[in-house]
Amino acid sequence: MKRITILILIFLGNAVFADITSILFKDQEIKKLGTGMKFTEGPVWIKNDKKLIFSDIPKSLQMEWTEAKGVKKWREVKQSNGNLLDLNGNLLSCQHAGRNLIRTTANGEIEILADNFGGKKFNSPNDLAIRSDGEIWFTDPSYGLRGREAEIEGKWVYRRKTDGSIQVICKTYDMPNGIAFSPDEKRVYIADSGNIGKIRAYDVVKEGLLGNPLFEIDIRCDGMCVDTEGRIYTTSRGGIHVYDSNGNKIGLIEVPEHPANVCFGGENFDTLFITARTSLYSIKINAKGHEVRSKN
Repeated sequence: MKRITILILIFLGNAVFADITSILFKDQEIKKLGTGMKFTEGPVWIKNDKKLIFSDIPKSLQMEWTEAKGVKKWREVKQSNGNLLDLNGNLLSCQHAGRNLIRTTANGEIEILADNFGGKKFNSPNDLAIRSDGEIWFTDPSYGLRGREAEIEGKWVYRRKTDGSIQVICKTYDMPNGIAFSPDEKRVYIADSGNIGKIRAYDVVKEGLLGNPLFEIDIRCDGMCVDTEGRIYTTSRGGIHVYDSNGNKIGLIEVPEHPANVCFGGENFDTLFITARTSLYSIKINAKGHEVRSKN
């Protein structure tokens, strides 16, 4: 286990004081829950089963962790990356090798929700976020093509509307990756882990392409999540970099391995689960993750 280094940043000018000690408990330690994977990604907490599901991309496996049994194989998939629950508690997964977005029901049935745009296959859907109206937004970089020919001329961000139709919402990214909505769903945060190497914040639009970003965070981020206060937990070199809702750096939660994604879970939704290369980690913090619920 590794003791957390606490960083405190003071922002002058507007006299904003951002203190990560308000999030981290004193002397809290990060826990390694399991190791031996090849490249972990896409953690998602399954509340009803009190377990975490996450991806081991190169092995084409989805793994599970429970407090009683630790980490074990859950099922074979087609190189799933990001995972998330829909509004009914079904598992949503972006698949690299499948080049699709799938939904798994409680009885194990798999439905393909999206696998093409205009008749052309996606590159390799990577990560996703859901809104309270049921819309699913997802990113489609080319990381998972692995020599296969791209059919779509760009690496774009998409939305799957509730009627099943697919729309491009952003074409300005090199490698779109992590994506998350603010708790009020007025903003969307989208990471670029390619040449751009920034997180951009946008006003959420009802129709058409996203406009100019509200602001940018200068970090090459993979996956991310948000808490009920709108703070953004991002994965990058060194660990979990935490920002406030306006993109001001709060501090760093150090992780022994380079993290790829992070989510909230646990009984009170106050535990960060971190997928980091070969291992899975967790840390309980003084914050709660934002849970998306249907507005209907």
